[in-house]
Amino acid sequence: MQFGIFYEHQIPRPWKDGDERKLFRDALEQVELADRLGIEYAWEVEHHFLEEYSHSSAPEVFLAACSQRTRNIRLGHGVTLMAPNYNHPARVAERIATLDLVSDGRVEWGTGESSSRIELEGFAIDYMQKREMWQEAVRESAKMLAANPYPGYAGKYFSMPHRNLVPKPLQKPHPPLWVACSSRDTIRLAARLGIGALTFAFVDPAEARYWVEEYYTTFKNECEPIGRAVNPNVAMVTGFMCHEDSQEALRRGLEGFQFFGYALSHYYVTGTHLPGGFNIWDDFKQHGPKLFEPTGGIGNVEEVRTNLEKFEEMGVDQVIFIQQGGNNRHEHICESLELFAARILPDFKARHAARAKRKAEELAPYVEKATSRIPPLERLDPVPPVDSYPVMMQKLGAQVDDTTIGKRIAHSVGGALQ
Repeated sequence: MQFGIFYEHQIPRPWKDGDERKLFRDALEQVELADRLGIEYAWEVEHHFLEEYSHSSAPEVFLAACSQRTRNIRLGHGVTLMAPNYNHPARVAERIATLDLVSDGRVEWGTGESSSRIELEGFAIDYMQKREMWQEAVRESAKMLAANPYPGYAGKYFSMPHRNLVPKPLQKPHPPLWVACSSRDTIRLAARLGIGALTFAFVDPAEARYWVEEYYTTFKNECEPIGRAVNPNVAMVTGFMCHEDSQEALRRGLEGFQFFGYALSHYYVTGTHLPGGFNIWDDFKQHGPKLFEPTGGIGNVEEVRTNLEKFEEMGVDQVIFIQQGGNNRHEHICESLELFAARILPDFKARHAARAKRKAEELAPYVEKATSRIPPLERLDPVPPVDSYPVMMQKLGAQVDDTTIGKRIAHSVGGALQ
């Protein structure tokens, strides 16, 4: 089993000038430390307008910064919001490919729909159509990354003419695909579509067994890939703060994890939010229920080890730590990661290669069967050329000479520079 760290970039009120800068600088240092310690993944969300809960609206920028401070850790979008009003599918593909190149092929391409009114309605996205938007955009973005050229698409939620997307990613045909899952229904969807499941349901290890079994049973029997390759993996998120003393670990990490759950519920389930005028932290301190038990990775060394071994036994492929929650302190997060890497991580690493080999051998015929169902990329034969505007005007009968063209180019360049 492997491990990741996870970032919402939480910053409870009140905040002052410089606090967001420190938040991002601390997170960069934590990812750099995790890379040195041998932790395998760093995941970064995309959210919009979710004050206090997530100040991470441009994950591609943060992950690009991480790519230049690290060498081995995989850099995961956890997730890219795929509805075209959030991100045009071609822009998603361009950013994924560029990040893959500058990181030397370390991108994990997580995708998602979003479920918060604050976000969806801020970009005029219909809640009832967001699943269809996600599927259309993921399928076409994957094609753009692999096709040369992309044949174009006339769809329900976006359309574009044939173009050759550049650059192309280092990982072929594209980086591993994932989707955010919060229920067993979305676990099954992920398996049917042949993509990794990033689960945010905070299940205990006993329940995790059923999620994992259901995922792999569905993958083996029903997979019709949405991408150009498959990525059969299950990752589960849990709270994290490790210390030699169990009570100190709880003191340092539990409240931040509980705030994570409270703020999540506020935006997605129970809350009424006034943009710029509601204090979630104060509301949490006054009314917050004690959410998210058991605490998973919060405890002393043996408690954390025991809980993680249970996830491993149930077949979970990756556990992702929520460490930066609420007002959790940067130095405590770093100390916790260092203790985990020194005392717990080596045993899991020692077992991982053999486990990964067994899994690959078991899944090989099912992967082959699934990939055989990927339809070939559409081809344009012959590829229709795209005229420049002056050429098009000439074909339409306009009188365009070299002087006119030169003036138009100068005007266009001048306009672009203004």
